[in-house]
Amino acid sequence: MTVLDDRIVQEVMIAAPRELVWEFFTDPARLVEWKGSSADLDPRPGGIYRCVINDQSVAVGEYVTLSPYDEVCFTWGWEGDPLLPPGASTVTVTLAEVDDGTHVRLVHTGLPAPRMALHNDGWSRYLPDLVTAAEAAAAR
Repeated sequence: MTVLDDRIVQEVMIAAPRELVWEFFTDPARLVEWKGSSADLDPRPGGIYRCVINDQSVAVGEYVTLSPYDEVCFTWGWEGDPLLPPGASTVTVTLAEVDDGTHVRLVHTGLPAPRMALHNDGWSRYLPDLVTAAEAAAAR
């Protein structure tokens, strides 16, 4: 977990195939297994990325690029937040197949300085939940 200048970089290892891990970024039912209470996702360039975290926090953006099972990139911001409005920053997730599963690298760029620590803490909390959810799904 690292904050480098204007970007957050976090990495986790997941004992699950990357095709399954991919679903946790593109399938609304899978996304809410590790983050949020509901999601509206249209995983294609220009398609919506909307995740209701709780009653006060709704992350909104759109998918930018998708390279199935390798990389997904989407914009990110918050409904009602003038400092970080919907689509104002970018999240790029790279999935790499390794012997024992999938290496996930998340890079969040374009965040205003006052929002860096909050997002670093948020990803630090949610990525372990992704590991738990994906590994549980792989075990089924």
